[in-house]
Amino acid sequence: MSIPAVELTGVHKSFGKAKIICGVDLSVAPGERHAIIGPNGAGKSTLFNLITGRFAPTQGTIRLHGEEIQGRPPYEINRRGLSRSFQITNIFPQLSVFENVRCALLWPMGLRYSFWHLVSGQSELNARADDILERINLAGRRNVPAGLLAYAEQRALEIGITIAGGAEVIMLDEPTAGMSHSETDAIVALIRQVTEGKTLIMVEHDMGVVFNLADRISVLVYGQIVASDTPEAVRANAKVQEAYLGAALEAAE
Repeated sequence: MSIPAVELTGVHKSFGKAKIICGVDLSVAPGERHAIIGPNGAGKSTLFNLITGRFAPTQGTIRLHGEEIQGRPPYEINRRGLSRSFQITNIFPQLSVFENVRCALLWPMGLRYSFWHLVSGQSELNARADDILERINLAGRRNVPAGLLAYAEQRALEIGITIAGGAEVIMLDEPTAGMSHSETDAIVALIRQVTEGKTLIMVEHDMGVVFNLADRISVLVYGQIVASDTPEAVRANAKVQEAYLGAALEAAE
């Protein structure tokens, strides 16, 4: 049996007297597309932040490819092969689309704090940035300031930044939030393409996206996972329907 890409065991998180995550066990296999869903206030964002190092758990262990990462700072977790996007678009608005992607490539390509190198002269770096722009369908917007992109284009750019470092585990926080149906379809196709062969963990409210994209779904309610199974099994789970989905499942059909 292979080592899980991400594994949570007995994870709790409290803020003062408020218990937000209450004993979560979760295992995500390598190459799996895993969605975390649940009602507002269920603790989805907190769980995301625990895995990515923004918060340290009050109790429990979090492993990335078998190695404990709880309590490590986000940059260390990123360098160990996990990259994330944010619910609110997180880009450099005054830099060009190309420069945003190139910035994300500096550390993984070993340039880091090399102040005596001009990035404009790094042919391999620039070629890789252009390749990512092709993959996220923004090559035609290469020199446009990122802040001038349409909302859906900004989300695509953030996905490009997220995958730039070559991380094996990609975490996306509500990647289709605020999009039209056509924009959502385009982003789902992009996510499917750029995460091929990688592990994907996403928080998403759009049940159409979840049931179209995920291999497995975990349902978080009041800080606890009440079900973790295939989309078909989750759809048929009476406890899940009672706790959360109901009409949302019907709308996704």
